[in-house]
Amino acid sequence: METHFKTIGTIRSCYKEKFGIPRQAGLVPTATATLELLPPFNRAEAFTGLEGFSHLWLLFLFHGNNHQGWKATVRPPRLGGNARLGVFATRSPFRPNPIGLSAVALERIEQHAGKVILHLKGVDLLDGTPIIDIKPYLPYADAIATASGGFAAEAPMGHLAVHFLPQPEQTCQALEKDRYPGLRQLIIDTLRSDPRPAYYQKNPQKSCFGMKLFDFDLRWEHNDDGITVIEIHPSHS
Repeated sequence: METHFKTIGTIRSCYKEKFGIPRQAGLVPTATATLELLPPFNRAEAFTGLEGFSHLWLLFLFHGNNHQGWKATVRPPRLGGNARLGVFATRSPFRPNPIGLSAVALERIEQHAGKVILHLKGVDLLDGTPIIDIKPYLPYADAIATASGGFAAEAPMGHLAVHFLPQPEQTCQALEKDRYPGLRQLIIDTLRSDPRPAYYQKNPQKSCFGMKLFDFDLRWEHNDDGITVIEIHPSHS
C-alpha cells in the first residue's frame, strides 16, 4: 500500500544547510522561520482559531535525505555517534517514510495579498522543508509529566562560551541594525550546544568549522575557552 501526501506549505528558515541545525526544536529559541502556505491551503478560514495556540506541531518531509533511503539501525548523536539503536527508537531522518515532527512556537499569523504566512520561533528546520500538516500543540495531552525519555531523558547542555573577534563582532552589529535583529544571540544559541559531529567532540580532528545562516557564511574555531567566531561574510552560493 502506498500513500501520497500533498505539500501544504514551505519553510523559509534561517538555516540554509543541514550542518548547524539544532538537533531538536526549542533548543535554540531565537531560531526563526516562516511557513508560507500554498494554494489551495492558504485560505484564511483554514487558520481561524489558530492564533489562540502558542505552539504548533509541524509534520514535514526530510527532503535533504530522500535519496539515502532508510536504515534499520542508526548512531544517535546523543550517544557519541558510536552506539547503534533501532531507527524507531530515534528521531533519525533515515526512516522508511521520511516524515519528521517538530514542535515550534507560533509568533504570529500574517495575512497579506491573499497569502497566509506563519511566523515561527525555536525551529530545527532546513530552509525549503516541505510541510505536510499542521496541528495545534495541546499542553494537557502533549506534555506528559510522567513520560520517560530513554537515552535522551534531558535536553543537551548548551555550555560552551561563545566569543567574537572584533571584525565579526562589528559585522554582526551592522547586520542586526540592517536586517537581522537578534542575530548575535542566534549565533550564540546555535553554537553553544556544539553543532559538530559527535566524533569530533571526543577526538578533535580540526578546529575550524562553518555554516550558512540566512544569506551569509559563518566561521568559527573551537579552542580551550570555548568557541570563537572568526568570520561573517555574505554567502556566494
